[in-house]
Amino acid sequence: MERGDLLMGNAKIFIETAKHMSETANRNIRVVVVGNPCNTNALILANHITGGIPKANITSMTRLDHNRALHQLSAKIGVHTTEIEKLAIFGNHSPTMVPYLEVATTKGKKVKDLVDQEWMTKSFIPSVQQRGAEIIKARGFSSAASAANAAIDHMRTWAFGTNGGWTAMGVESDGSYGIPKGLNSSFPVTVKDGKYTIVKDAPITPFYKPMLEKTIKELESERKAVEGLLK
Repeated sequence: MERGDLLMGNAKIFIETAKHMSETANRNIRVVVVGNPCNTNALILANHITGGIPKANITSMTRLDHNRALHQLSAKIGVHTTEIEKLAIFGNHSPTMVPYLEVATTKGKKVKDLVDQEWMTKSFIPSVQQRGAEIIKARGFSSAASAANAAIDHMRTWAFGTNGGWTAMGVESDGSYGIPKGLNSSFPVTVKDGKYTIVKDAPITPFYKPMLEKTIKELESERKAVEGLLK
């Protein structure tokens, strides 16, 4: 389906889901939205939640993109994924997402110094952005197992924390990095005691700025497409 058609079809599902959650769910429920477009579906769900469930408890899954980026880098520079720190995913879970390496490190070295610009621009970023489509083309099916594993990773990290490290979560924007307040967007976050905090000090360089602007524009266009369904 086209993304716009998928958005309108799923919007109704998430409005209905919000109704049932509001009536029956524990007030401390933690939610990760996987159904695409997951950022805007999470926005819709959070918008319709009532009954004291915090909007902050509604997130979308960009951990899959984070995991894919880690594995790409791991294979490229020859380290384990657990040895790569401060990798980030900004924006929409779509081909406009921004895999971010500006401050990523491994074993005390800057990751960006270990890879060449051409690989990052022509291989790494497009591969992370388009990985889902590549898998469908190769297998004829979506990457359901990878998504399921990422959902487990997302919830495990939310429960047990990042121990000072970063992970990627789609959360309600507080205006950081110029992403308008209220949009559900991927950010680098730290997690402690079951609560996530958006990392504030990641520098947006001229290389990343146009990519970030593009993904913000897409998130805004998705919100505009469903604005009639928002309260």
